[in-house]
Amino acid sequence: MGRVVPEQWRSTGVPVPRREPGTARIAVDLLGGDHAPAVVVDGALRAIDDDPALHLTLVGPADAADAVLDALEPAQRHRITVVPGGTAAEAVAAGHADGLISAGDTAVTVVSAARALGRWPGIRRPPLAAVLPTAAGRLVLLDVGSSVDPDAETLAMHARLGAAYAAAVHDLADPRVGLLTIGTERGKGDRLRRAAAQLLEELPLRYVGLVEGSDVVLGAAADVVVTDGFTGNVLLKALEAAHGVTALQAGRGLNPVAAAPGVKKADETRAAVLLGVTGLVVVCHGAATGAELAESIAFTAELHRRAALAAIVTMLKYNEVSHE
Repeated sequence: MGRVVPEQWRSTGVPVPRREPGTARIAVDLLGGDHAPAVVVDGALRAIDDDPALHLTLVGPADAADAVLDALEPAQRHRITVVPGGTAAEAVAAGHADGLISAGDTAVTVVSAARALGRWPGIRRPPLAAVLPTAAGRLVLLDVGSSVDPDAETLAMHARLGAAYAAAVHDLADPRVGLLTIGTERGKGDRLRRAAAQLLEELPLRYVGLVEGSDVVLGAAADVVVTDGFTGNVLLKALEAAHGVTALQAGRGLNPVAAAPGVKKADETRAAVLLGVTGLVVVCHGAATGAELAESIAFTAELHRRAALAAIVTMLKYNEVSHE
């Protein structure tokens, strides 16, 4: 599927932001999120203040965009482009942005991105990949909400995409891939998991077998954990709530030992990357705060600056050739 640039974007007359070294142009869905547009405006303002090389294309109602413009210093206003119609995915397809971020409905974002940007060859159902902090470091979990009822072949493709992401973005030479189920003994799980396990054993990647929910928290068994979007989304939200409670208890002095050590890495945000579409798409949790949206915008900008999508594609091709 190729890129689709709607007529309304070809005729808006809105100038395409100039490409400058180090610049990242991110499209922001102003209506995405449980408390949009106010929380999105807050996130956009924080992001602009934090990154002088960041340019934002605000897609949504003009009055919501005005709230951003009115709060900016005059020297910052050239870094904001406002497009009142269309979607953030269409902004990327039309060349107005290098990537997009939305905290809106996941299904709508995924479908609009696939339609406007197109999918990579062989990708039927693009997955959402989230990065979670673990006791051992960090872990890529996918799918976390895009494909809620996949088949075994889809899980196998998602495993390849997750491994390529971990290799390209986390610099892991040979990431370990596990399949999430209810036990580590061979043959554990439902029909989907049993069929997927057989396919994963044949793939050109380092498949370490079945893993459990505890392995996602500990992080010692695998660097990438694959599951369906239904289970992944439930697990992700439960872990987010647990981390939030732990942080609150630590702040009150109730459970300081449980607080995770170290500084949160850039991609450990309430955001997930849509893998398998020909454009940079980041989806946030609908309940994300302004600070979390700002972090996710920064994460999207960093992925663009690192040419992450191109690196993931290269890693996919490398794995195919190196394991022939």
